[in-house]
Amino acid sequence: MLLTAFALSLATQTCKSYDTALPAPLSGWKRSGRGLDTGHSVTLARSGDSIRTTVRIRKAGTFGIALGEPGWIDVAPMRGKPLESVAHGHGPDCSTIRKIVRYRLRPGTYRVTVNKLKATRARLMLVRY
Repeated sequence: MLLTAFALSLATQTCKSYDTALPAPLSGWKRSGRGLDTGHSVTLARSGDSIRTTVRIRKAGTFGIALGEPGWIDVAPMRGKPLESVAHGHGPDCSTIRKIVRYRLRPGTYRVTVNKLKATRARLMLVRY
């Protein structure tokens, strides 16, 4: 019973501020930029029921797509099926990042689609790990 009460207190913990203690790969989340890339976030409008954009990868590695709203993230080569993610999870505590999905990507251009959004706009960021 005591353990349950402790778990509930952690779950209802309130943050005094948001996005102030982000780890280095996510430090650009607070900066706005143009286009999906590392170092800054971008806010995109939903078209129909999804957001569609592209991202260019210059060097192979593991990359994440951070999302500030609940939604479903797919990444696919320009001519191909969506890739399988290698990891996914929530953003750090006391951040406005709701989800991060990681993919192993090779150099090239990829389609990024975000579905199942309730909001009309969403903030995204490319994160290199």
